Amino acid sequence: MSDGTLGYDVFVSDPFPQTIPGLLPNGEPRLFAPLSTTLIHGRDDAVLVDPPLLTDQAKAVGDWVEAHGKRLTHIFITHGHGDHWFTADLLAKRFGAQVVASADTITQMHGSAAGRGAVWDKAWPGQIPPSPVTAVTVPGNRFTLEGRDLVIVEVGHSDGDDTTVLHVPDLDLVVAGDVIYNGVHQYLGQSMGGGRDAWRQAIETVKALNPRWIVTGHKDKTLDDDAARLLTETREYLDAADELLQKHDTALSFFNAMLERFPNRHLGALTLWSSSQALYNSRKHPEDARRHMLEGWVSVYQP
Repeated sequence: MSDGTLGYDVFVSDPFPQTIPGLLPNGEPRLFAPLSTTLIHGRDDAVLVDPPLLTDQAKAVGDWVEAHGKRLTHIFITHGHGDHWFTADLLAKRFGAQVVASADTITQMHGSAAGRGAVWDKAWPGQIPPSPVTAVTVPGNRFTLEGRDLVIVEVGHSDGDDTTVLHVPDLDLVVAGDVIYNGVHQYLGQSMGGGRDAWRQAIETVKALNPRWIVTGHKDKTLDDDAARLLTETREYLDAADELLQKHDTALSFFNAMLERFPNRHLGALTLWSSSQALYNSRKHPEDARRHMLEGWVSVYQP
């Protein structure tokens, strides 16, 4: 899509399996949610947002970028979850681009890098490249693409801590990372305590930017990027989670209830199952929510 000067395109890395055998409780295979990578481009230059997780995915994204025929100047990271940046260094070296992020996101990236062996490498051994944190901040949380502003907006907690979005005013576009979802089950494993209320505030921060289009970090590629729909649906998912958490006593019954409530979200059941276990484990020991978040993922990485 283009305004005549800037444009954007989205590459969706399709759902992909873990190397661990076994099925989810609903009988589905253990597929990780699709990953969205956005290219914002001008006449000659371009900026990439949220590169994917696996080496093979980065090769495909890199070839796609190269086919656009633009000079890649920056790679922007919206938040610290590894599935949105572990291949950043690989792509930065391929194109001679600079990796940028907010200061708080960089802190979260260091935490994800330190923990990748306990989580990510268990599910995809040998498939994730070295992931040094090379991101730097930019003055005033903004940089430019051919003279047009790209604004890093800090929104706080959403599906993780210290998240940001990239606002492209010339395109009425927000590249939202995991603040907003599009037809995919949302990650609730870090929403204990007041996390879902904080996430709602993050949604309102994005809404106040008045975007026409939103690209989400996890996207059903058959759906459009209509901002009004996505803002509403992301909040509705959080509201449903609050309601159903009060009605169900086990992770499994909550998981099944959310699947029933959102029959059109055909993607991301693995994420929902991880979230369900983290949420219900944290009820027993709310003082150790971070451990339960990690255990939620480790548990789905077991045969």
